Amino acid sequence: MVPFMKPLSSHPHLLTSLLRFITLFVVCCKTKALVKLPPNVSVPAVLVFGDSIVDTGNNNNNLLTTARCNFKPYGKDFKGGIPTGRFSNGKVPSDLIVEELGIKEFLPAYLDPNLHSSELATGVCFASGGAGYDPLTSQTSSAISLSGQLDLFKEYIEKLKGVVGEDRTNFILANGLFLVVLGSNDISNTYFLSRIRQVQYDFPAYADFMVSSASNFLKVC
Repeated sequence: MVPFMKPLSSHPHLLTSLLRFITLFVVCCKTKALVKLPPNVSVPAVLVFGDSIVDTGNNNNNLLTTARCNFKPYGKDFKGGIPTGRFSNGKVPSDLIVEELGIKEFLPAYLDPNLHSSELATGVCFASGGAGYDPLTSQTSSAISLSGQLDLFKEYIEKLKGVVGEDRTNFILANGLFLVVLGSNDISNTYFLSRIRQVQYDFPAYADFMVSSASNFLKVC
């Protein structure tokens, strides 16, 4: 029997410091699996929610949206020069973080039809390019909304239980690293570009609306 390590959630200050370090580290360096965790801390999986900044290809399989990038020149610096649905010439932050933690090289999109069940235990990405904290943001771009991503997460949990069992699933969820990256589409597109929300909110009130949406998501996630 392998003893479970202390959950990352029991080290809030360590978690904050770890995220700041990883973000700085992957921006400044091009290395692999050099983030060393304390011996009593384990990160078995990374689970990502968000928009195009972290989407690793979910929009490829979202036929309702035009926000896709599964064509060249996207992916020109990716392994094999293949456009994968990442809104980038190469890897996105989701990939960089999971790689620097030494978990795996790429974080697969949950909706990838070629996703292998063995990938579930080390994490997947639910993000969708064009999504936002504001439901209207996702609606106008036909992206997978935050609530839709949460539905995918719930489906993922049931699949994970079928692969590794309930005890291991609970361990992965308690010790995994959850990332939520949203907000830029709300501010740039929904508030300033289309001005739809300016009828209802001044900017401070809209920012409060976004924070409230983020808070509610974290409560149910």
